[in-house]
Amino acid sequence: MNRVGIGIDVHRFAAGRKLILGGVEIPHTHGLEGHSDADALAHAIADALLGAMALGDIGKFYPPSDMKFKDMNSMIIVRECAERVRQAGGRINNVDAMIVAQQPKLAPHIPQMQEILAQNLGVATSQVAVKATTSEHMGFTGRKEGVAVIAIASVEA
Repeated sequence: MNRVGIGIDVHRFAAGRKLILGGVEIPHTHGLEGHSDADALAHAIADALLGAMALGDIGKFYPPSDMKFKDMNSMIIVRECAERVRQAGGRINNVDAMIVAQQPKLAPHIPQMQEILAQNLGVATSQVAVKATTSEHMGFTGRKEGVAVIAIASVEA
């Protein structure tokens, strides 16, 4: 049976932090605020994977109240969630994600994001799609206050 999960993550920009998306450090004036490294792309994908197998969400496994996850590299979350999918009898078909950000320009970084995500998911790069768009200057992303990511995962179980 083919199962599908969706994940959404939103983080505001914060001074003094690195901007990390899909495991890639993006040059920018601000990073994203969060308990871990705040990689919104990784978090949305992890939630989509967990959702596809009805395993809950990343907050269940990585609660922000737990200090052992403070500044955690989100690729660990991606790897562990992919492993949870496999342990539950699933096989990842593909993941697809859309980053919504007015800035910075993300297109040059997408191939590296796909490569890093694929490695951490244990799938081929061709099974990972990452796209970026703006919100045409509307809403919090349009005001350059943060980033939103929507992801979907297809899992065979």
